[in-house]
Amino acid sequence: MRESLIDVTRLVDRAMQGRLPTGVDRVSLEYVRHFGDRATALVRFAGLWIELSEADSARVFAALLYPTHNFNALVKLAVAKALPGSLGRRFREPRFFFNTGHSGLERPYYADFLVRSSLKPLYLVHDLIPITHPEYCRAGEAARHEVRMRTMLRTGHGIVAISAATLEEFTAHAKAMAFPLPATAVALLAPAQLPAPAPARPMEAPYFVMLGTIEPRKNHWLMLQLWRQLIERLGEAAPRLVIVGQRGWLCDNVMDMLERCELLQGFVFQQAGCSDAELATWLGHSQALLFPTFAEGYGMPLAEALALGVPVIASDLPAFREIAGDIPEYADPLDGRRWAQLVVEYAQPHSEMRRDQCRKMAGLALPTWQAHFQQVEALMEQLRVAAKP
Repeated sequence: MRESLIDVTRLVDRAMQGRLPTGVDRVSLEYVRHFGDRATALVRFAGLWIELSEADSARVFAALLYPTHNFNALVKLAVAKALPGSLGRRFREPRFFFNTGHSGLERPYYADFLVRSSLKPLYLVHDLIPITHPEYCRAGEAARHEVRMRTMLRTGHGIVAISAATLEEFTAHAKAMAFPLPATAVALLAPAQLPAPAPARPMEAPYFVMLGTIEPRKNHWLMLQLWRQLIERLGEAAPRLVIVGQRGWLCDNVMDMLERCELLQGFVFQQAGCSDAELATWLGHSQALLFPTFAEGYGMPLAEALALGVPVIASDLPAFREIAGDIPEYADPLDGRRWAQLVVEYAQPHSEMRRDQCRKMAGLALPTWQAHFQQVEALMEQLRVAAKP
């Protein structure tokens, strides 16, 4: 029997729908890559917890990491084979159990099932934003996230936080909920390994990139208002803005402005989807990544930009300073005047501020997956020792 069990329900569901991996999914895939050879796959379906055989787990893990055209058929066959043995199963063997994407934790049966099992859950906590900033999330998401955090605190043997800032918020929440804190570790996330940018610029004019789902928390509205003012003031000399990200929630005002504001046409562009190669090219030739978000548990776009040697102008958030120290240019996400000043400065062909940031990047050591999993493995060993009689 394998040492660990990985809940891949979210990954499998999204892959079967043909959806591209989100940032959370990419992290979960790294756990599949790291632990797959000593773990089996769990798929929750129709109220059942279905553990795939070692052979079928290996096939599903491989297909998640390297998608194939017959993925859906492969999963359906593996689930059908494992289904009879899953009826009434309670998982009496003590094993580590990974949930790395918050998937299913809001369902009442999830915690109840784990309490009755002998599994030792290890959870990855990405952020507490729906609780700390409910105004930026879908209606009802704060209550659902409260349940997710309660499930982690009630059943978790170990908690892996993706930043010290996130762990601080999680610890405060546990205290407020009067729950004891499980064993914890902070393990920063590594940026995606993007390919080298294509040599040719995708756009002749100087441009900036915003990367992420279009939602209120990401503060696209401020940037669009800023760009309108820049165009009115500078005309054709105004830099361009490329928004890489799909439409999210509560963003009708942003989408209306993108689609209906004639002044922005030819200056602001939305790329709803990008391959890794396209993303690397857009980022690699940009003046800077703009990241005026109001709240983040980590900030993967920041790490990805710096990994390509691209300057960053970002909100001054604790998680960002954990990743990049004083290298980015930081600004208050509500200070439109300061953002406009920085955009104009970084758009200059010989911007001294931009050169300074590029020079500071030379000594930056970004987080790696190797370092991440060293922290996770150390936490697992701590739990093994604590479990010995």
